[in-house]
Amino acid sequence: MPSPLSADRPAAQPPGSGSVDALISQTRRLKGGLDAVRRDAQDDGSDPRGRWQRALCDLALHQLDDLDQHLAQLRDGPLPAPGPSEPVVTAPVAAAAPPSGSLLGRVGSAEWNLLTDRADWSGELYRILGRDPAAPPLTLDELPSLVLDADRPKLTAMVTDCLVDARPVDGEFRIVRPDGDVRTVHMMGEPVLDTDGSTASMWAVLRDVSELRRSQRAVSETRDSLSRRRQRARTEHRVAAELQEAVLPSWHGPLRLPRRDRRRLELYGHRLPSSRGAPVGGDWCDALELPDGEVLLSAGDLAGHGIAVASGMTMLLGALRGMAMAGTRPGRLMTGLNRLLDTTVRPALGSAVCCRYRPATRTLVWAQAGHPAPLLFRNGTGRGLRAPDGVPLGGPPDARYGQAEEVLEVGDLLLLYTDGLVPRQWESPRPSAAGSGAGTAAVSRLLGLAPRFAEARTAQECVRTVVEEFSGTERVDDACVLVARVMS
Repeated sequence: MPSPLSADRPAAQPPGSGSVDALISQTRRLKGGLDAVRRDAQDDGSDPRGRWQRALCDLALHQLDDLDQHLAQLRDGPLPAPGPSEPVVTAPVAAAAPPSGSLLGRVGSAEWNLLTDRADWSGELYRILGRDPAAPPLTLDELPSLVLDADRPKLTAMVTDCLVDARPVDGEFRIVRPDGDVRTVHMMGEPVLDTDGSTASMWAVLRDVSELRRSQRAVSETRDSLSRRRQRARTEHRVAAELQEAVLPSWHGPLRLPRRDRRRLELYGHRLPSSRGAPVGGDWCDALELPDGEVLLSAGDLAGHGIAVASGMTMLLGALRGMAMAGTRPGRLMTGLNRLLDTTVRPALGSAVCCRYRPATRTLVWAQAGHPAPLLFRNGTGRGLRAPDGVPLGGPPDARYGQAEEVLEVGDLLLLYTDGLVPRQWESPRPSAAGSGAGTAAVSRLLGLAPRFAEARTAQECVRTVVEEFSGTERVDDACVLVARVMS
């Protein structure tokens, strides 16, 4: 293609081949490094973030491929159109996709002379448009025949603005190749003016940007998918948190028993949120005054996160309260909860501990279902209560749960908690003396707080001690703590 005279400035002189070669080398080094990053990216197609990262890598590689090809053409100049003696390449062969990771044959050039009505195409343009190289190049009037009907007005407007108003051409349109393949082409060009200022010809560079646009769409779609996923997660977290707050006791003050003598048992609870911002889980700690004057203390954890788990926890806690109000003893209560989970539409697994405290005799009757046993602190030392038999909730429907009794003394402190206090990878796989489901790391750290509990004046100070001890822990899940102090 001859060097055109721009409509408003002379054509710039190309840089020397040495500097272009240096740029090509830099570009190819970048491509190699980015291709290594792309291969290392783990993406099985199930994670929107992984798809987004892979799509960004693909897009960057396409951009660098473009740059590499453009620099090579800048150095070597455009390839000439095939001569009549060259072998004819049929349309299906010409339409074949270029090798993976390459954009060879995707940048072509053309010039349309308005005075002679002659068109000159480079060899690359024949390959882009899927045309037989032996066929004559299409004139500007014939070019729209390759373009999709919806894009023809866009091409017509660009060409008209160039020829009539001497405006540069810069736009995209879609073409249909002879084999039916639809490609996206980006065309840039300028009018070439005659000595009297009229438009003598139009030259253009046409680039196949189909893969580039496909990568850009993939990036946009995965970005939108990530955005929707984050928005859905935020909504679910808010709803689950509101549901949890609606059914659990307030975490902003002592857990009060409304009618009985509060001096007999001082209660305080606290929820420690996940340090990683995970969705709300199914942890709970609860205290309830029963009609016969006894006090129900419970803690539990339904596996999973989100609205469904928070809803399941609400159902479980409601059933636990209802059976306790009806006088069901802890062992039979665990049996009922296990059967309830077995009959739900969505099978679930969970754990729970349930204690009935009789103030008149200071007797604690309790049962557990795969949950850490309560810890008892007395006179500056602590120990885990020996757990009765019990399997996690959601197990065999005919499972039976045992009961255990413990007589408390004035000044004793009982601590119930969920196992999210310490990450599971820190826990020992060996059972702890504290009972089924209790990790040795959490138990050891909690029992180590016994001297500080002995110095505390209130249950709230004891809970604050626990929070301070575990505040620096990288917790994956929420955790709940409930402290009951025998006052009389």
